[in-house]
Amino acid sequence: MESSTFANLVAQPYLACALLFGLLLMTIYAGRLAGLKRAVHADNSSGTGAINGAVFALLGLILAFSFSGAAGRFEHRRDLIVAETNAIGTAYLRVDLLPAYAQPAVRDAFRRYIDSRVTVYDQIGNPAGFRAALRRSGALQAEIWTLAVAAGKRPDAAPGSNQVLLPAINEMIDLTATRAFATMMHPPEVIHIMLIGLATVSGFLAGLGMASGRQLPLVHPISFALIMTSAIYLTIDLEYPRAGFIRVDNFEDTVFTFSRGT
Repeated sequence: MESSTFANLVAQPYLACALLFGLLLMTIYAGRLAGLKRAVHADNSSGTGAINGAVFALLGLILAFSFSGAAGRFEHRRDLIVAETNAIGTAYLRVDLLPAYAQPAVRDAFRRYIDSRVTVYDQIGNPAGFRAALRRSGALQAEIWTLAVAAGKRPDAAPGSNQVLLPAINEMIDLTATRAFATMMHPPEVIHIMLIGLATVSGFLAGLGMASGRQLPLVHPISFALIMTSAIYLTIDLEYPRAGFIRVDNFEDTVFTFSRGT
């Protein structure tokens, strides 16, 4: 359920980027002003280079690990969507093993189930709606299972139909919980707070380093703020791929198309 503070910010990408860009610019100019007031110059700032290097290196390390982890979780979520689509398709095809008169009820339950799965992730930003949709999917899973078991026990069912159909339905059901947990799996918010904090400290230190010049060139602070804003926003956006620019909704469209096609 993507209802955290950062998910809400990602859901308003232009506002989030503007706030972060403005914050970084302000820290750079604040650092320059502090340096000018204290007469901090490159000639009398021995030792500060090592500190600056350590802070910038830590920023790069945290950003690299955060981006790599977010990208990995994003790909895992997409793989699970495809896996669930395949599992539903496999189970649906195996309904052919049931007696002909029992198939329409099972297929109708499958169609309603697929629609419910689409609804679950349409409600991702609404915790109450998300839980209600999950319960609806669970009820339909139980209905599909009951219908399949009863039909497979009939004398005119294909031999071993339950041994073939039920494992496919079971895999389909298991992926429901797997996807739900993967959707809610995010790093602690303190990691993102630390990342933004390190970026602001780095901006301040960069501003201190620019205090030796009489004028502050605009291109350097704007470039730093723009690049850092883009990198940090995209890293956080990958963690919440249903809220910002980067989305996985097209994979739900695959399931929805399948449901309509069957």
